[in-house]
Amino acid sequence: MSDYIFYPGCSMESSAKAYYASVMAVCKPLGIELKEIEDWNCCGATEYLSLDVTPAYALIARNLALAEKQANGSKTVIAPCSACYLNLAKADHYMHEDPAFGAKINEALAAGGLHYDAGTLAIRHLLDVVINEIGLDKVKEKVTKPLKGLRVAPYLGCMLPRPDYNTRYSDSEHPDELDQLLAALGAEVIDFPLKTHCCGGHMTQIGPDTAFELIRRLIASADQYKADVIVTVCPMCQMNLDAFQGQMNSYFKTNYKIPVLFFTQLMGIAFGEKPEKLGFGSEFVSARQAMSRIGVETPEPVEQAPRARKAEGLPMPPPLKKGGSTSTEEEA
Repeated sequence: MSDYIFYPGCSMESSAKAYYASVMAVCKPLGIELKEIEDWNCCGATEYLSLDVTPAYALIARNLALAEKQANGSKTVIAPCSACYLNLAKADHYMHEDPAFGAKINEALAAGGLHYDAGTLAIRHLLDVVINEIGLDKVKEKVTKPLKGLRVAPYLGCMLPRPDYNTRYSDSEHPDELDQLLAALGAEVIDFPLKTHCCGGHMTQIGPDTAFELIRRLIASADQYKADVIVTVCPMCQMNLDAFQGQMNSYFKTNYKIPVLFFTQLMGIAFGEKPEKLGFGSEFVSARQAMSRIGVETPEPVEQAPRARKAEGLPMPPPLKKGGSTSTEEEA
């Protein structure tokens, strides 16, 4: 077993529970031991960086300081969320590249009794570790149920391959690492030219018209290439394409129903894990029909009652009704 420091990020405890469950399920057979950072905090996503750089990076670097302190011999931090990975990697890079900035961040950290020596830790996404450290040969050894017959669209999103500080990916615009992994699982990987295009990020909250167009392009492209599922590596990408697919359909009067899954969920299926253990059934757009094509029976998404929302809260997608429509669609 190889020990890695694990930074889960906030979404793993909420909207991306399926990602967390499937990460835990596939890491063990690959010999990846994850040691979660104790007392980690939110990376701030994209909000804080637009307001004030110093406190924003101090917030991010606090996690690195904790990771360095708790490392116990390990020097690699794994962050499965693309936004978390990018924020941690940027904080380490900027502190190392600009010692004066690093000193400023450490001055802030000192208020909490912490310090981070930039460059001490390697910040890596899980996909990078699986491809470049574990290797595809080891992945193929663990495949007991090949995904033969499943057409998948590999979607990396815009944050993972750029900026690529340590040249871990084959290309910043059209990297093929996710393609290689999915092919190793036995899936039929389609040519997906929009694999690094933006999903819209938080535009669903502040500019729905723009967000729906970005989501439509991705979903329509996957449909055009006859993909059964879209496979992603990022909780934000997964939520936008899955949870807001119904609202996008209502906005454009379309009827796309393409499941959006995490790459670790398909790894788990190929490794012979039960779908329930991998978080299947938590998606908005059901993966049941797509997965049945390869003889895998997955649970239908559970219809959830709308949750009360505080007046100051951000809007969230309404729950799907049976048949795939949303309450918004029915009202329309």
